[in-house]
Amino acid sequence: MIGGDAYKAKLLTADALDAAIAAYLADPSKPAVREIDGRRLDVAAAVRANAYSTEVLAREGVTARRSGTR
Repeated sequence: MIGGDAYKAKLLTADALDAAIAAYLADPSKPAVREIDGRRLDVAAAVRANAYSTEVLAREGVTARRSGTR
């Protein structure tokens, strides 16, 4: 399941998505999977699949709070 699809279908709230992403960013070695309507959203895979996210996370000294600001 794609996070955006789950969000648009109102199966996932913005707060729940933010919490899942924050948990992944706090410790990328832990699994970050959300169960939504009987399906799984792998947050780590979603972050790795996004070119911008991958580029931002590769920068030195970025923080989870401000790394996405352009």
